Amino acid sequence: MSELQQVLELLQKLDARQEELSKRIDNIQCSCSHSASHAHPSPSTYPHLQTNGSSPPTSPTPGVEHIPCPSLPSSPPCTASGGVEALRQSRGSFSLSAVSQSLSNAFGTSPPASGNGSSTPYGNLSLDAAQRGAGAPGALDPPEELKDGAKKEKKESKGLYPSRVVLTTYPSQAGIKPVPLNWGAGPTGRERGPVVCSRIKSNLLIRNSIGAHSGSYSIYRALSIAMGELRPDWRPDLTNTHPPFALPPMDGWLGNKIVSFDPWGAMSQEIWKKEYAAGLDVRPTISQTKAHIKIEELDVLARKGEFPVDGEIVIKSPELAAFPGEDRGVEINTYKAAIDPVWYLPGVAERLGIEESVLRRALFEDTGGMYPELLTRPDIKIFLPPVGGMTVYIIGDPAKLQDPKTEVTCRPHDSCSGSDVFGSDICTCRPYLIFGISEAIKCAQRGGVGVIVYLQREGRALGEVVKYMVYNRRKRGGDTAAEYFNNTEKVAGVKDARHQVLMPDVLHFLGIKRIDNLISMSNMKYDAIVGSGIEVINRYEIPQELIPADSQVEIDAKIQSGYFSKKQVTEELVKLTKGRDWGE
Repeated sequence: MSELQQVLELLQKLDARQEELSKRIDNIQCSCSHSASHAHPSPSTYPHLQTNGSSPPTSPTPGVEHIPCPSLPSSPPCTASGGVEALRQSRGSFSLSAVSQSLSNAFGTSPPASGNGSSTPYGNLSLDAAQRGAGAPGALDPPEELKDGAKKEKKESKGLYPSRVVLTTYPSQAGIKPVPLNWGAGPTGRERGPVVCSRIKSNLLIRNSIGAHSGSYSIYRALSIAMGELRPDWRPDLTNTHPPFALPPMDGWLGNKIVSFDPWGAMSQEIWKKEYAAGLDVRPTISQTKAHIKIEELDVLARKGEFPVDGEIVIKSPELAAFPGEDRGVEINTYKAAIDPVWYLPGVAERLGIEESVLRRALFEDTGGMYPELLTRPDIKIFLPPVGGMTVYIIGDPAKLQDPKTEVTCRPHDSCSGSDVFGSDICTCRPYLIFGISEAIKCAQRGGVGVIVYLQREGRALGEVVKYMVYNRRKRGGDTAAEYFNNTEKVAGVKDARHQVLMPDVLHFLGIKRIDNLISMSNMKYDAIVGSGIEVINRYEIPQELIPADSQVEIDAKIQSGYFSKKQVTEELVKLTKGRDWGE
């Protein structure tokens, strides 16, 4: 029997005892109006959190802590643009049973008909319907009592959360019934099912995912709630948030080609409109938009004639009134998508070559026990981790990525704020990024499509603090190419924590089956892409003339370790390649 199963059985044995303790607490607290107003739909197995103003039990229940919890600032008035309160005002009563009934009615095999009788590539509501307000969690007009300047009565100050703290749940617990989700199913998002991770009262028992939306920013959201600036049960108004361009479902969306994010995550506003209106808190995990990008080096390249100003892909920047007649360079027309991580744990474990139970235990332990349901809910297979996601920039027509005849240039790039943003010359990150964008522009102007994948994995996913400590160790030790990777491993324990086997997921999301021009020297990125079934025709290293002097240490060390290059690097050369000292 696996260690995870043993832990789960042990926890389940405690369930009956916890139920008994919870009932005793209920009897003690039944006279407390504050607790009654915040009663949880299923109190079993939840330890009690004592609120201010309630009398503590005369004889405390063994094993249950009573933590003082003063009344927190009242939530700001709910606007008509969204939130559960607006939902209640516009639709009357709202309960878990109503949500369950709505889900039962909606989770059929046939998607809802679109407003105009047509369908979208996503197999359900039209973009026109979404633009008219589909997906809004409540009425689009203010409630009657808020019209004509009427002031809403100030509510009595209350605690922000129910009095019981839900530390974890179990598959056998009364009331637990996750919304069905079958990862990799299709051909539409409705067959696959929604990602539901919300802990608001009406969704707590039907969640099918562990974690929180925008996981790396969920802590800041918690601060806003604690300060009374945001309602704990607030939900966004999704009106007009749908993408301005469609990426229709690809073959890679089905099965386990994508395991690190939700390929259907950009169209939750349409796919789950009816369920969202009924209270199911399913939100987009991908957002697509259009934009212009402007970078100084691209202005220089355009002036040198590296690529022409065609008025479609490369656009001349307008003059500023403060500087009449001055050449402001160029702007690049792009499509882009921001993607939050959504991990299908069995698929991630398989991709990494480990057991799912080992993955769950490691995630639990090394987040400080932040997500106990990784151990207690093996039935939940989806995890929204508290890590950064990625941004995809597409130069050219995104629809052409599906065409196998289309030339594709791709630069997968891991974030480096020191170089990308502030121009630090100890690494080649910014020069390589500019080179990749330039080649993507040229490809698009030849009729192909350029793709830049920008992954939020600072310092090889080791973090910026670790990265700077490595810099210090390198400079104090002479900063030679021969010791480049050894210095990193001594400080971080590993040379690289990016685990590139998950990176190609985004390429399958875009429908890419062949990359004509891969702008990367990394053997790990190349092996991951080819190993996922995508063909690579040509590989390009960063041109020598773009490498800053202090970055040659990095380049020679990478080439000597197996990175792609036409340059030959010997052990003697690696020993001779040194970076500058702090004093230089």
